[in-house]
Amino acid sequence: MKEYQSLSWYAARIKPHLPKEAFKPVPSRLLGGLAFLVVIVAGFLAVGLLELNLWLNLLIAFVLGACYASLGFLGHEILHGTVVRKPWLRDLLGAISFWPLCTGPSLWRKWHNMNHHVHTQDEHKDPDAWITAEHLEKNKLVRLMYRIPFFIRATFSLFSLAMTFTVHSSRMFKVYIKDFDPRNRPKVWLQLILPWASWIGLLFWIGFTNWIFVFLLPLLIANFIVMSYISTNHRLNPLVPVNDPLANSLSVTVPKWVDAIHFNFSYHTEHHLFPSISPKYYPLVKEQIKQRWPERYHEMPFLQAMIALFKTPRLYYQQNELVDPRAGNRYGSLGHGLDPNNISYQNPGEALPTSEKPKNKDV
Repeated sequence: MKEYQSLSWYAARIKPHLPKEAFKPVPSRLLGGLAFLVVIVAGFLAVGLLELNLWLNLLIAFVLGACYASLGFLGHEILHGTVVRKPWLRDLLGAISFWPLCTGPSLWRKWHNMNHHVHTQDEHKDPDAWITAEHLEKNKLVRLMYRIPFFIRATFSLFSLAMTFTVHSSRMFKVYIKDFDPRNRPKVWLQLILPWASWIGLLFWIGFTNWIFVFLLPLLIANFIVMSYISTNHRLNPLVPVNDPLANSLSVTVPKWVDAIHFNFSYHTEHHLFPSISPKYYPLVKEQIKQRWPERYHEMPFLQAMIALFKTPRLYYQQNELVDPRAGNRYGSLGHGLDPNNISYQNPGEALPTSEKPKNKDV
């Protein structure tokens, strides 16, 4: 990887080549959200009113989970201001879209827009950045976790994606609630409480068994889908001193129909470069990037990225490497020696000394 460049450095060279309409809101994106809401209502009615067998209920739960995830992707788009611009309408539609994931629009904009995007892969400031090797020394729980054999750890991490977004969202609430103006905190609390209250109220209305199929299982499925993308977005990339979206982000490739129902969330490098334009135009951004900096751009099939995540540890060492402290195995990161087609490691011959173990935040 050559020297890092800032986000604005890339944007200044691409923006003149994008159509003017790319920088305008695209309200028609809401039609997709409406379609998912119709499917969700139909799923609720089918589970609540029909006496379906277990397998049909499980199928409906999977469809509902996929819809919840897609609404989350749309909510992400809405809260970046690329669908509607009026703040009250943006927040209302964002709240509806994130309702199944129980994340409020004010928290999301604070956590995601104002911190993750501004400080992407900064080991101290990005709330979504993975931990670094100095952290082991400071956290007994993390030290215990990294004593577990790598394969067991990797398997647990894969299955834990089904809970991670919900858990991390709760953690972000605790981190950022104190940063809100005291006058706005009641609104932020309300945005947290109302979704959970509605889902818990639904439990008492339709009964525990039906609730499992319309909320609990779909929530786990939605978590897994959303976190599968979020995990591939940055966790194979290095930590960086400069917010360079071509260095710190990864775009994955999926079938076109998947891009359609996930609102082009796979174009993640493009999103970090132009978060204020509609994902509808990200294919044009990708063309511009690949024409100018093909050697810098990171892209791979989604499944390959997930396999690479499974085969590499989630602990940074000296920013550019991923390390398994139990065995001392060190892997490169994207742009720094990691080959997704042939994942291998260097073993210096011993586990990391205590003074060289993890520092940062958990996702």
